[in-house]
Amino acid sequence: MRLLPRSLSGRLLVTAAVTIAVALLLAAFAIGHVLERFVMAGLDDRLDAQIAIVARAVEADGRLDAAKAIDLPPFDQPGSGWAWEVIGPAGTLRSASLRGGDLPLPRGRDWSPFGRGDERHGRIRQRPHPLEGVDTEGRAIHYRIATLPTLRGDAIVLAAGPRAIVDRPLRAAMLPLLLSVILLAGFLALALIVQLRIGLRPLVALRQRVIDVRAGRIRHIRADEPTELLPLVEELNALIDANEQALERARGHVANLAHGLKTPLATLKLDLARFDAAGEGRLRAQVERMEGQIRHHLSRARAAEAGIMAGRQLLAPRLHDLAAALSRIHADRAIVPLIAVDATIGVQCDAQDLDEMLGNILDNAWQHAKRTVRVKARAVDRMIRIEIDDDGPGLPPDRISDLNVARRLDERATGYGFGIAIARELAELHGGTLTLRQGDLGGLAVDLNIPDRGP
Repeated sequence: MRLLPRSLSGRLLVTAAVTIAVALLLAAFAIGHVLERFVMAGLDDRLDAQIAIVARAVEADGRLDAAKAIDLPPFDQPGSGWAWEVIGPAGTLRSASLRGGDLPLPRGRDWSPFGRGDERHGRIRQRPHPLEGVDTEGRAIHYRIATLPTLRGDAIVLAAGPRAIVDRPLRAAMLPLLLSVILLAGFLALALIVQLRIGLRPLVALRQRVIDVRAGRIRHIRADEPTELLPLVEELNALIDANEQALERARGHVANLAHGLKTPLATLKLDLARFDAAGEGRLRAQVERMEGQIRHHLSRARAAEAGIMAGRQLLAPRLHDLAAALSRIHADRAIVPLIAVDATIGVQCDAQDLDEMLGNILDNAWQHAKRTVRVKARAVDRMIRIEIDDDGPGLPPDRISDLNVARRLDERATGYGFGIAIARELAELHGGTLTLRQGDLGGLAVDLNIPDRGP
């Protein structure tokens, strides 16, 4: 069973309504209690005043002087419900309102004089205390009782008044109090609804802005929302940027795939034009090459969509293998590779992507170097920086700046541009970067940064 509705406004409304109802009930109870104590205090004061007057009628030896027992109004009116009585060692005195009858005493107590004599006569032993009872007609009576010490024992002084004196004003006050509480509850409910409408309005506006982003009318959500929504807005904008980057990478993969298939397809076209038995092997090799390119780029796209990172690859063995292969390919150039990479340094990267990045950069360096290609690697803020430079002619600063600006692969020129663009795309796919600069050896230097999350 669902206790709260699904909507956020419904939950806030229910919880706030329950809280307000409990608070108003507690307030009504507290106000009624305070009002009852206030009215009861007035009744107790009248009864205590009568007790103070009647106490003068008790002599030190316990005798009662009826002449000193004065009846304050309405204690002198028969049937008024107001009465007093003194029970002493030497007898009993009663108010005129009792007409000689006994005051109905609360049950459960011995009302005969008790205790031994006390020299501190004439003083009430303690402040009068209250008791509740009923008269002969079943009406509720409120008592105040005091004990007065005498030489012959304690005298008990009682004063009583009708409980209706308290109940009537309480009942009269409770009706407007309840009406006030109901009106206050209605006002608070209205204020709560208005508050929810105003308070949740930014969510409605945020939803509309998300719709605008999806429709292409705006690119980002403005960060002018209430403070509590700013983290959500930032996360939404980050998600939008991540989706755009994923789309750009997907477009790059398509361009890379088209470039990778262009040459094999051209060769295949020529082989088909002059097909012979010897060309069958070349045809099969070109078809296998195209299949390999397609599998590689599609698997890379799936890895990017799922956010999957490949295992950790050690740099030194791959650099030495690539250097050996390039030395054979460019055997006529006699380039000397200087590889200063610790054997324990590795990067978190797909193995084939790492070979393609390093291979493109090293191949460019081999083509433009005079005698030396140098490779270094070091850890920088949980990234591995691979520095590859050569002693070739290098590039002018404006050309380096142009190559450092990301462009689509099909917009790149041949040579440095296309190989560097492919390496940069792959580096960014794995959370890294690639930048160009003027090298210490005089030629072009490439700084390739790849994350390292440890072995």
